[in-house]
Amino acid sequence: MPDATETLVSIFRDTVAAMPDRAGLLIPHCDAPSWTRTWAEIARDARRLAVALSSKIGIRPGDRVVQVSENRYEWILVDVAVHLVRGVHVAIHPALSGPQIAWQIRDCDARCVFLSDAEQAAKLAADNLALPIALHSVSFDRAADAQSRCVPLAKLMDDESDESAIADELEAAALTETKPDDLATILYTSGTTGEPKGVMLSHRNLVTNARGMLAAYPNQADELRLSFLPFSHIYARTCDLYTWIIGGTQLALAESREKILANCQSLHPTLLNGVPYFFDKVRRHFESLPKDSASSLSELLGGRLRLCSSGGAALPVATADFYWRHGVRLVQGYGLTESSPVISVARPDTDRMGSVGRPIPGIEVRIADDGEIQTRGPQVMLGYWRRPTETAAVIRDGWLHTGDLGRLDDAGYLWITGRKKELIVTASGKNIAPVAIESLLADEPLIAQVVVFGEGRNYLSALIVPNPDALRTEIIARRIAVFSPAEALAHPDVHAIYRQRIDERLACLSANEQIGRFALLDRALSAERGELTPTLKLRRAVIQEHFADTIDRLYAG
Repeated sequence: MPDATETLVSIFRDTVAAMPDRAGLLIPHCDAPSWTRTWAEIARDARRLAVALSSKIGIRPGDRVVQVSENRYEWILVDVAVHLVRGVHVAIHPALSGPQIAWQIRDCDARCVFLSDAEQAAKLAADNLALPIALHSVSFDRAADAQSRCVPLAKLMDDESDESAIADELEAAALTETKPDDLATILYTSGTTGEPKGVMLSHRNLVTNARGMLAAYPNQADELRLSFLPFSHIYARTCDLYTWIIGGTQLALAESREKILANCQSLHPTLLNGVPYFFDKVRRHFESLPKDSASSLSELLGGRLRLCSSGGAALPVATADFYWRHGVRLVQGYGLTESSPVISVARPDTDRMGSVGRPIPGIEVRIADDGEIQTRGPQVMLGYWRRPTETAAVIRDGWLHTGDLGRLDDAGYLWITGRKKELIVTASGKNIAPVAIESLLADEPLIAQVVVFGEGRNYLSALIVPNPDALRTEIIARRIAVFSPAEALAHPDVHAIYRQRIDERLACLSANEQIGRFALLDRALSAERGELTPTLKLRRAVIQEHFADTIDRLYAG
């Protein structure tokens, strides 16, 4: 049973005390030895930063401290230091634009913002962003200049005086005064259905959820997590960062998205948390390799993996099946930012393909009469920042209304069937969940991305982004005469192939759930264009606006 008094401060203190000299953090470099930090060194640096936050910037309990950064050592230091001074850490996605970041800074009334580099600093350099006058800006980049209005982190922490007494005082106060139900962090939703909302998560939310994950996937003595999902998302923060701190194991921060497989080869991780897009990309890469270049999928991923876990979106059954058939255990879980995030996870020893598993310990799940998944337990958020009306709409009698549709089978396994707010109501009055249809179509190797439409229409339509490699192989195999990608997308034989594959994938569905017409797009949907959230969820309204003419043609005539 988890300790009811635990906080993020206490679990960090306990781990550092238990194994101060063990290497806890690895920063790999493909062309050089990994850079490491022991638990004692991490604690020393975090305490120094906490002293600077308190004495130089004046952060007091409850003050919001924003961080806009990719994963790096300093990200972890800021997170720990903010909690040592009893502040509230607000993690903002670094992929956002300057105005989007500025909006979130204003919304949470931040006192300080940490920025990873000159690129992030430049986003906030414009004079028309209406940033708080008293906002302190700190950059991890030593090259930050006066124009960016940032103080380099090294300068903030350059005090050579003995800081240990002040750090001891701050840590003692944090351990004594921080309560489990105190606000620990604010994370803004992706805004798929409107303006982003600040999700308030407590120390209890985060610690109990991380402990629940460790109960489902117990650590081993040689555990090494390779983390590449951004800590600005709650999935990586709870399931990589806080499970690592509680377990006192080893965490490696991937160099970049492009070097994940290279880091796997050099570090030989035992555990990977990822999103479906990553696991499918690895599958496609493995399938494209010459037969003699990699003896197994496991070796491609380092050879020591005992578990891969997928979250953030629905994992295509075909992808999961591929990994299992090649000896790599790939399971999926389910949750949302408002639930810290994990609600349920599939265990590798009892996995039911397509299910998101059973609720983790201490969490209740029920299915409402309309099919909505509702959950209650220590993982449910405190609420939305300064939005009591929106909070009351989703938390009723302690139950969080997720907005997702699902079912529980006789064995207690949870199955996701769609998104309540994304239901399509056709002209005939049929309610259709597009997510379920998109999931089936995403299993098709010829399809990279797909979006289903049909609100108020007589039939469903789909926008499809082809998988270029798979399509090229198909064209060559069928000897279709095309001389450019544009010709391929317009060729009737190519459309006939997609028509056949779509019908085959949806053969298990009703007549109302079939795709009447579809269009092949000449570009991918992207977060940069606002068509995907930072977590790669579809922004349907934006996509519909960008491709309005194409969609209209699908219903013409």
